[in-house]
Order: sequence, then C-alpha cells, then structure tokens
Amino acid sequence: MMKFMFVLFMMAPLGFLNYFWLMQFSMIFVSFMFMLNFSFNYMYMYLSYCFGVDLVSYLMILLSFWICSLMLMASGKIYLTRFWSQMLTFVLLVLMVSLLMAFGAMNLFMFYIFFEVSLIPTLMLILGWGYQPERLQAGIYLLFYTMLASLPMMMCIFFYYTKYGTLEFFSLDQELYEVLLYLCMNMVFYVKVPLFFVHLWLPKAHVEAPVSGSMILAGIMLKLGVYGLMRMMVVFLSIGLQINWFFIGLSMIGGFIVSLVCLRQSDMKSLIAYSSVAHMGMAVSGILTMSYWGMSGALMMMIAHGLCSSGLFCLANLNYERIGSRSLYLNKGLINIMPSLSLWWFLFVSSNMAAPPSLNLMGEIMLINSILSYDTLNMAVLMILSFMGAAYSLYLYAYSQHGKIYMGLMSFHMGGLREYLLLLLHWLPLNVLILKGELMCLWL
Repeated sequence: MMKFMFVLFMMAPLGFLNYFWLMQFSMIFVSFMFMLNFSFNYMYMYLSYCFGVDLVSYLMILLSFWICSLMLMASGKIYLTRFWSQMLTFVLLVLMVSLLMAFGAMNLFMFYIFFEVSLIPTLMLILGWGYQPERLQAGIYLLFYTMLASLPMMMCIFFYYTKYGTLEFFSLDQELYEVLLYLCMNMVFYVKVPLFFVHLWLPKAHVEAPVSGSMILAGIMLKLGVYGLMRMMVVFLSIGLQINWFFIGLSMIGGFIVSLVCLRQSDMKSLIAYSSVAHMGMAVSGILTMSYWGMSGALMMMIAHGLCSSGLFCLANLNYERIGSRSLYLNKGLINIMPSLSLWWFLFVSSNMAAPPSLNLMGEIMLINSILSYDTLNMAVLMILSFMGAAYSLYLYAYSQHGKIYMGLMSFHMGGLREYLLLLLHWLPLNVLILKGELMCLWL
C-alpha cells in the first residue's frame, strides 16, 4: 500500500508543472499497476503498517483510481487556466490519497479519520470550482450533515475500544447489543449513502459541484457509506436482526418517493443525483438483510453505480459546456445536432435502468433475491422501483434528445477525442465486468 501512496505523493510536482497528459497517463498507469497485482490466495494483500486490502477494499480502491483518472480527463477546460489547473490537480491527488487510506485501513479508527479527511478536498472542489454562488450553502450542507452524524460514531469507537481492547477489522468479533450504539455507529454511513430523510445534501452538492466534484461524489463518496456498513454489520448482528427491517422499509419506500421526485426534475444533474439515492437505497437494503447474496449484490451495485452515474454526469457536463444550461427545457432535440453523443446518452441511460449486459442488471438481480428472501412483501415495492427506474431514465433521454431544437444555439463543437475516450472508459468496464461476475462473490 505504501508504494502506491508514495507514487501519488511524487505525482504532486507533475501537477504543478501543468503537464496535463503526463499526469493523466500516470494516473491510468497506477490504476493498471494496482489492478494487475491482485491475488486470491490471501485474505489481506498489500500489507504495510496498518493498511492492507481484501477483495471489497481492493475493488473500491481500484474504482477510486479509475474515477480519479477520469476526473482529470473530464476537467480539460480548466487546464486552459494555469493556476486553477495546478490547484485542481493537487486537490485531486489529496483526495485520492485520503480515499486510498480510507479504503485500505485495517483499523476502524484509521478508517474513521480518513473517512472524515476525504470530506475536505471534496468541499474544496465544490467551493473552488462550483458554478453558482449557492455553492457555499451546498458545501455547508455537505459538511454539517456528515460532521453532525460522525461525532457520535467517534464516541462509539472509543466505547468499543475501552470495552474490548481492539479496533482491527479482522478481530471485530465482539458484538454490541444497544440500539443507541447501533444508531451512533451507523448513522454517519446512512447520511453518506445517503438514506432517504438524510439525503437533502446530495442534490444540492451535485448541482453546485463542477464535473469532477460530481464524478467523485457519485462514484466514490457514496460508496464510503456502503463500505462502512459492510464492515460494521459484523458488530451488530443480533441487534441488526431485530431493527434492520425499519431501515430496509425506509430505503425501499424512500427509493419509490425519490423516483417520483426524479420525474419532476428539470435540471439534468439534479435528476441524476436523485436517481443515485434510489439506487444506493437498494444496495443498503441488500446489506441490511445480512445475507451472502445481499452483500455480493451491494458490492456489484457499488461498482456499477460508480461507473454509470459518473458517466451520466460527464454527459450532462458535455451538454452544459455547449449549451450553457442543464435545464431540460433548453436541452432539446440534441439527436439532430449531436447524434454521436445521443448514442452515448442511450448507452448510459440503458445501463442506468439496468438493461443487459450492464453490471447494474446483475447487481439488481442479486439484490432483489436477497431482499425477497428477507420478506416477500417487498415484492410490490421492488416492482415499482424497477419500473420507476426505467421511467425516469427514459424521461431523461427522451426529453434531452427528442423534440424541437432550442433556437438560441448558433454553432458548437461536436466532440473531441478526449470526450469520447472519457465516455468509453466509463462504459467499457461497466459492460465488460459482467463477464467476470464471480469476482464479486468470492470475498466472504
């Protein structure tokens, strides 16, 4: 693990020298180096100091490397201004290091520290490169929602350490039996996911964030919450069996309500952000069933959603750069003037509604199995959720691609190599990884 951290530290001068493509190549090269060193022979790999990776954290770190590489590629316009591009590269590297340490930590307290540290560069991205003056309010929402829920978690971690004397993940075999401790420990993860009722920071943050901020929020930040829940369910097995039904019901009904909200959105980014709440609610329900299928399905959904929603935010940004608006009332008839981008819109929207051969489909099938095995009454809500997922995805596609062209458009760029490469590198793993689906099921 240390070698990857040092590689990231040594890349900082590259960013300040403004070598955009060299920086880009280096990040993708590190992603491939990390990918090619995987082995199934050990429970933990890359052991160094208090860091190491098992299968879940390996896949999350790999996703982090990949999304951070693509964030650089998506921020091509910022590289026209020297100072801001240098600062952006530095913030991205700090963010990548904090994510690497958060997912690679084998100790609960180390995980908590870097879980919180990753908030700071994200806040800097929103405040520094956001589009509207309201970005300050969005940043405060993001900060206070997370900080308010994370302080009880710290107290709970200290309580666990004084009671049992260990915080190492592989020795968290002593259970806690109080509902209050369950809420203190897990509420920060529910906020981060986000669960319905504590999700209001997410659309605000997405709408105000630059494209790189939206990509990292949708691609990685939400996954920190799901990853934390996966790690902590071991400590709350008994109490979880008694009260998890409440949170499963909340995320199911919440997913349905949020899907209805999606159908009323006029801002493309806001629609994609709300759809994230519905998808991640399903992943949380899978984890809370505490079944093998649920855990594997949630892991698959995390990877799929990270690539798919990140790609959709890139597409929304490509439209915004050309038309100067994210409103669905102005983004109309684009299939007539940008047919190549319309193809990409179709590919990503179809993946978002879990059409084959995307990884979303496999993840949803596994999650539906686990949620139905928990309680067959969930069938009705799951049917509506699947239908509404297709409905708001088609709404996004039909409204933006069909209809009469906005007359304010004079002329614009069809799309460069960088933009199509960016979309391809999101879509290819999303639809090819299903061939290696057994990878997600070998971690328990």
